[in-house]
Amino acid sequence: MGILFWIILMTLINGLLAFSGAFSFLFSKKSLSKITIFLVSFAIGALLGGALFHFIPEALEKISITIIILLTILGGLLFLIIEKLLHWHHCHDGKCEHTFTYLILFGDSIHNFIDGLIIAGSFLISIPFGIITSLLIITHELPQEIGNFGVLIHGGFKRGKALFYNFLAQLTSVFGGILGFFFLSLKDYSVYLLPIAAGGFLYIAIGDLIPEVFKEKNKIKIIINLMLIILGLLVLLSAKFLAG
Repeated sequence: MGILFWIILMTLINGLLAFSGAFSFLFSKKSLSKITIFLVSFAIGALLGGALFHFIPEALEKISITIIILLTILGGLLFLIIEKLLHWHHCHDGKCEHTFTYLILFGDSIHNFIDGLIIAGSFLISIPFGIITSLLIITHELPQEIGNFGVLIHGGFKRGKALFYNFLAQLTSVFGGILGFFFLSLKDYSVYLLPIAAGGFLYIAIGDLIPEVFKEKNKIKIIINLMLIILGLLVLLSAKFLAG
């Protein structure tokens, strides 16, 4: 099997992680509405962990800290502007949809595109190395996709719509893989997307999702939410160590 076949295969498998939220069909709508806020808490930890443990450290290998700080701030501002534009276009009769759903899809699309480039680069080194790299990416991607699904549901998406849009966002990894195979030199420039994506993820987690979680007044649920945020951080940190 050729290298391009392996790249497409592994990025497609990575794309299928979008359907990890299909477990939700085991629950009634009422039961699902009760647990989605806990998935949102987990997503906060996963987003923070992705930005702090993966994107920024990887960018530090090739970009100066000053540029990373500037690009991270730029990423946060970019997502703020996008959110305001979405807010203006998703308000009807005084009622507005949760814009963070679209923000998280946009941020995840950038993230997955970069993953596709990394998978392509690893397969061009060797097929065994490519398989190992792909499995490591899938390992750290799975918990984040489960959390993202919870965010989409909490933001008002129906389950089928959430799975479909999540899948579309995941498919950018296939595009990144194919592009990386034919134009690998672009991977050098893609590293500048990492701090921008990190800034976006930090903005979504801190600006949008944390306020949603702490609308909760029940002290026990607050503690559970905090523990799930920490769990999300620890899972992404563990994935960082596995990636070595």
